[in-house]
Amino acid sequence: MPPLFFMHLPHYICPTITPMNNTVLNWSSGKDAALAYYKLLAHNKYKVTHLLTTLSLEHDRIFMHGIREKLLDIQAEKMNLPLTKVKLPASPDDSLYKDAMSNAMERLKNEGITTAAFGDIFLEDLKTYREEQLAQINIQAHFPLWEQNTHDLVHQVADAGIEAIIVCVNDKYLGKDFLGRKIDASLLNDLPANVDPCGENGEYHSFVYNAPFFSAPIPITMGEIVHKRYTSPDGNTQWDTGFYFLDCDVE
Repeated sequence: MPPLFFMHLPHYICPTITPMNNTVLNWSSGKDAALAYYKLLAHNKYKVTHLLTTLSLEHDRIFMHGIREKLLDIQAEKMNLPLTKVKLPASPDDSLYKDAMSNAMERLKNEGITTAAFGDIFLEDLKTYREEQLAQINIQAHFPLWEQNTHDLVHQVADAGIEAIIVCVNDKYLGKDFLGRKIDASLLNDLPANVDPCGENGEYHSFVYNAPFFSAPIPITMGEIVHKRYTSPDGNTQWDTGFYFLDCDVE
């Protein structure tokens, strides 16, 4: 038995261990989610134990990025993390989306998840929506990139060793010649002034094929370019928007 005086040490010299919050990262397959994960790895409060992605039920591709499901699976494999997939129809109504996400988050909560992390940067309405929905099931929301300068974030992506290419562009802002461009400092020089450096307003989307937290790079091939036009379900013609997609596959 140790001497009794060890049992009465002042609390201030005893080490304090702060438990980490098991976290699910909303994984889009792109640079912002990857940078959010990179930052979370260096944080002693959050431990990413799961990934979550929404996909098109009809096409088995990531919404807006157009990335094949199998490439998403390879990313999760390279990160050695379990992946929860939520598959939804092309234009789900709000109630369907809420129900699907709530059911997925309830299952993750039962697996020990206490926090959901996002790569959002400055879309206040979206942030508030996420926080309100998660609060209903007692899960905290965390935004590692929130309100950071998007020009600086592009440099952070490159400096972190995260390698990504543009796989989708909104044709109101960018031409299809930007497809396949690597996310780096040189891209910043070529983006029009009305395009956010990170594409935070939906000007473009990206795919990460290599990162310091991947076990190995993903050897991708760039295929055909496809143009699709989307119209608002309520007939709002101002929302009528076309997108160019770069179809990528694995070698």
